[in-house]
Amino acid sequence: MKPKIVFDRPGDVWFFTYGSLMWDPGFAFVETRSALLRGYHRKFCVDSTVYRGTPERPGLVLGLDRGGACRGVAYRIAERRRDAAARYLDRRELAEDIYLLRRVGLETAEGRLEGYTLVVDRATPYYARGVSQAEQARRIATCRGERGTNATYLKETIDRLEAFGIRDRGLLALRRRVRLQGLRGR
Repeated sequence: MKPKIVFDRPGDVWFFTYGSLMWDPGFAFVETRSALLRGYHRKFCVDSTVYRGTPERPGLVLGLDRGGACRGVAYRIAERRRDAAARYLDRRELAEDIYLLRRVGLETAEGRLEGYTLVVDRATPYYARGVSQAEQARRIATCRGERGTNATYLKETIDRLEAFGIRDRGLLALRRRVRLQGLRGR
């Protein structure tokens, strides 16, 4: 099978993360930085039928969708580890062709970086178009998959962002809705 993730520049590479890869990267890295990516925003727009849900009750996970900006974590992957990281990311993130690899510019406190990230493919059947905030909260509050609950996914994402001094108001508002949904379900 031809790899879908190919880092086409020599040397170390920077990889921008915005969801579970921030707190569970699964690949070796030598440095992390808080980073801003312009042109995409973090959004619960991907149906999860394995990791955070099931085919009968799909959860939602984050994708980078067009427009806006997103603060997240950039990992510097050493040149000698980059092929292993690419293979791992292929298996974990691209098994269902949900995301597309993009070369991007990142802004950090230390200066501008060139890197890579995964953005949602709007043509995939897993793209959750137009899910209301109420429905997002319901699904996140109630769905579970092989890697745990959807609510834990949201909590871990918020916690990792806050560890880097990043407050995502949209995720915090969603967490409040999820908590209210949980109280209603009892």
